[in-house]
This record gives sequence, C-alpha cells and structure tokens, in this order.
Amino acid sequence: MSIRSVEIAENLYYIGVNDRETELFENMWPLPYGVAYNSYLLTGEKTCLMDTVKVSKSSEFVEDVTELMGDRDLDYLVIHHVEPDHSGSIPQILELYPNIKIVGNQKTKNMLYDYFELKLEDNFVLVEDGDELDLGDRKLTFYTTPMVHWPESMVSYDAQNKILFSQDIFGGFGTVDGAIFDDQADYNSKRDEYRRYYTNIVGKYSKMAVRAIEKLSPLEIKTICPVHGIVWRENPARIVEDYTKWAKYEVEEGVVIAYASMYGNTALMADRLARYLAEEGIKNIEVIDISKTHPSYIISRVWEKKGLVLGACTYNNAAYPLMKNLIHLLSIQKMQNHVLGIFGSYGWSGGAVKDLLEFAKAPNFDTIETYVEAKGRMKAEDDQALRQMAKELKEKIK
Repeated sequence: MSIRSVEIAENLYYIGVNDRETELFENMWPLPYGVAYNSYLLTGEKTCLMDTVKVSKSSEFVEDVTELMGDRDLDYLVIHHVEPDHSGSIPQILELYPNIKIVGNQKTKNMLYDYFELKLEDNFVLVEDGDELDLGDRKLTFYTTPMVHWPESMVSYDAQNKILFSQDIFGGFGTVDGAIFDDQADYNSKRDEYRRYYTNIVGKYSKMAVRAIEKLSPLEIKTICPVHGIVWRENPARIVEDYTKWAKYEVEEGVVIAYASMYGNTALMADRLARYLAEEGIKNIEVIDISKTHPSYIISRVWEKKGLVLGACTYNNAAYPLMKNLIHLLSIQKMQNHVLGIFGSYGWSGGAVKDLLEFAKAPNFDTIETYVEAKGRMKAEDDQALRQMAKELKEKIK
C-alpha cells in the first residue's frame, strides 16, 4: 500500500511503499510484519529520485512520483543499490521520463545491463568514491560501500542539510505503519526485527559493514534515510550504535540452546543442560526447537548471546536435516566471539555429533572440550557430562 508523499525537509519527500503480501524476503526470510521499500524525491532546482521500489509495487509508486512531479521533468535517478526490491521500478520510471540521467558507479552500470539489459551511455552519470552531483540548491556526495551487501552498494550525503541516504545500511524488516520517523515510532518494539534484518541480510559482510560505518563516521548526520524501515531524524545515533554493535559481534552474557529432536530424547538433554546452566548462574538462556523455529530467528537470537549450544538427533547416519541446514546457514554468516557446545543422540548408528564436531572446527567458534553423545535416552553418565558442559560454558561465558 502506498503511503503517499511525506515531507522530510525542504524539497525532500519520502515516497515509500509497504509490502504486507510478500511472505519471504529474498524468498527465504519470514516477513510476519511485512517490509517497506523506501524511495526519496528531491524537488529543488534539479529533480532527483533516490532509488525505486519492487516491481510488484511499481504502479502505486509511479503514481506517487507523478503526483509530486506534476508537469516537471525528472532530471536524475540515483541508484544506490541494484537489488530488485529497489531497482524493480526503473523501467517504468524510464518510460515516463525518457530524458532522465541515471547516476551510479561502474558496477551499477554493469548490473543494470545484467538485470534490465539497459545499455546506458549518454544518459548515465558515472560517479566514484567522493564525487559530487550538483543539484543547484544542494549537492550530493557519494561514498562507495562495497559488499554492504552487494558489490555496487553506495550511499550519498547531502552536506547542506546533513542527510545520509544510506541504502540498505541502517534499515530493518517491518512495514512503516503510519509512523515514518523514529520520533513517531517505538523503536524498542521494532528492534528485534531490525537485528534480524541485519543478521540475515548484512551479517555475513560485517567486516565490510564496520568499514562503511567508520568511513561515514566523520560526517555530521542529522537524518538517515534508509531504503527499508523508518527515517531517523530525531536520534540517528541510536541505529548507528546498534548496527555498530552487531557488525562488531558484540555479545551479552547468555546462551541459546538450539536442538533437533524426533522423539524427545535430545529435547530432554536440552532442558537438562539449560537447568544446569541456570544453576551455574547463567540467567539469559533460551531453548529453541529448530523444527518449530525458522533459522532466521535463531541466527538473530544467537548473534547477541555469547553462548551457542547445538544438539541434534541422528537421522540416516547424519545430523537431523533441519540441523544440517542451520549449521550451513551459521557457517555462511561467519559469526565471531561465540562459545560453542555440542550434544546429541542416536539409536543404532551415530552421525549427528560427528557432523556437529565438523562444524565446530570453524576458527570463529571457541568450542568447549566436553560434548555429549547419548545412545537412545540419556543415562547417568550423560547427565554428568551435561553438568560438566554447563561448568565449561560458564567459565568461558563469565
């Protein structure tokens, strides 16, 4: 649904759209609260559109653009990011405004051909890191932010009004429900969805995210305009602080126990370990059945907690398939600064713990020495080993 235009500053308008129909972002990550695709229109001496929206929302988006533009021509389209949820409406904009000049870097130009077969020559304005675009009443300075989270990603900065157009950086899941600005919204209630967005979409590229944040740190920023989520005009430092924390893998005391169990034997071990961790003084403990919880949420919850324990039953001589999928996704994310523990169970032939131990070889985890592998239902010796696991986890976490 279109929100229509909302004035952010003089000659600057928000023209984003809400998407409550798409169930999976990138056809992978759940969107229980939807997602917003944000675009911005500058209407000063020169007119400039900042990104577009997903093609499924192009009709209402184009309607908002034409309503604001009236009989004026559109001079520029700045493309910060070519991912289709932001570039999907480019063909419609080009059809309406054939004289428009498209602004982007060399990788942007290449990708526009890859995705839309656009052969851009005279109508393409090539910008590199630090270049400026003069719009008459304001200038935009461009900063490349490669691999945050695509190679062509960049941001732009309006120094006169101290506004950062940040593309995917500083964005989050969730529609904009009336409250366009941070001072109109309760960010605390949205923060989990912002962390989930960061960890699912940007998390793998955290080193590059840190570089980008440090690169932009000298700028005086009063307003942040991302392509997802709310516009930050009152306290932009809040989202910068959270993104910095997530990008630097800053963790809190706590443990996530994520387990896969078919008949309750591995689940029993998970609950027993949680109890022993509580007795050791660990207060922030979360036990998650991965058969009922999408990996998107598990990754997000693990990101901020120091401890991660994985428990799996054996299925066809290997770890339970959903656990195999989870450890694959965790491997991709390359999380750091986490303590790892492992346990599992099997019937007649093992395999789950073997797979988990192979995963534990990743250098980014600090794996405790003790692991538990129960045959059938856990026995007294398994129970004692779980107690030992709790002690070792406590030592490393505390």
